[in-house]
Amino acid sequence: MVLLKEAISRDTDTPPHPKQANWHAIEWRQAVQTVRRLQVRIVKAVKAGNWKKVRDLQRLLGRSYSARVLAVRRVTENAGKKTAGVDKVVWNKAEEKASGIERLKERQYQAQPLRRVYIPKKNGELRGLGIPTMVDRAKQAHHQLALDPVAETGADPNSYGFRA
Repeated sequence: MVLLKEAISRDTDTPPHPKQANWHAIEWRQAVQTVRRLQVRIVKAVKAGNWKKVRDLQRLLGRSYSARVLAVRRVTENAGKKTAGVDKVVWNKAEEKASGIERLKERQYQAQPLRRVYIPKKNGELRGLGIPTMVDRAKQAHHQLALDPVAETGADPNSYGFRA
């Protein structure tokens, strides 16, 4: 029983008080280790065929502070970080990123409509491109952290292309 409690406490992380959330004070290595540890446990449960445990671990990962932090980091430190969605909001400052972490905790969530932008193709035609809001992108990255271990476990080991 003691080992179980140690395993649970090791894989869960407690967020700092909302008033004390500081983007620059986040321990990134610890956040990555916590998420990876949970993802490894999900892969082991998938291989064992224990789908109840997979669901429980995905829920645990989805509520993890570390997963929320990494999801916000993923959408704020990539090539499209300066592209705003319909709401014209971009998370540039540390305070905005910290508030984005808190917004990922919301249970009642509904995605916003996409911002439609048309970009030119080589043949002169225009191609439509839908740009989601920052919250929607962070929510997608957050869910991807829990879904990727299952998808990669069931994927063809000889396939190297067409993966997201």
